Amino acid sequence: MNTSYDLSTGNIAMLISMPHNGQLIPDNIASKMTSIGHKVPDTDWYMDKLYDFAQDLGISIIKPKYSRYVIDLNRNIDGVNLYPGANSTELCPTTAFDLSPLYIKGKEPDEAEIKRRIECYWQPYHQALQNTLGDMKAKYGKVVLLDAHSILSHVPRFFEGQLPDFNFGNADGASCSSELIDKVEQLDLSPYSTVVNGRFKGGYITRGYGCPENNIHAIQLELSQRTYMDESNEQYNELKAEQVKAKLLAFVQSLADFSQDK
Repeated sequence: MNTSYDLSTGNIAMLISMPHNGQLIPDNIASKMTSIGHKVPDTDWYMDKLYDFAQDLGISIIKPKYSRYVIDLNRNIDGVNLYPGANSTELCPTTAFDLSPLYIKGKEPDEAEIKRRIECYWQPYHQALQNTLGDMKAKYGKVVLLDAHSILSHVPRFFEGQLPDFNFGNADGASCSSELIDKVEQLDLSPYSTVVNGRFKGGYITRGYGCPENNIHAIQLELSQRTYMDESNEQYNELKAEQVKAKLLAFVQSLADFSQDK
């Protein structure tokens, strides 16, 4: 039994992946990290609470226990930059989003350590992801994968100004059918701002598993944390969250309905 992730199984052909939800750092890694690294500030905070309605809809959920600082599950293990030319974080990040060092000087992970983390953390998560999607495809014939993320509304390293609230990505149309993305674009998500395939087009999971010609439809949502948090102190804001969850539910319901359409 693998202990690096949690998988809850539902009863419809939809899976939500939350690859940046984890916060744990093993002691042998934490001992080499800076105080910034220990605080894991770039976590996709409170994904569990935001999507707590999903299990009641019959949706399966997979999420890691460990931080993206241990290894980024939404990166290709060959190190290819998902956004060529952009200042992106690595498979095993060495700097935070604000470019603060995550490791004590000289303690950064070397090639052997990165390989070990791939084997211990990356491969088990992706094997479970692959197996779950495969089982759903065999049982239902069509599958929807939502890769769920959130991020600060201002991260100068990645984008200028303020990020839109709902950032949908389907790899410029390659990871899900046009019918599904049309359904998403027709949703009334006001008063929140939305964009499709803007700064975030979908990471490795969306691009690697989405295969609409094989009826596996993947879409990423990068939700601005200003919609449900007090960003200055990383605290969950119940009033904000209640309002945005109504829109999240409508979005997720549209994906679940699509997964069950014959």
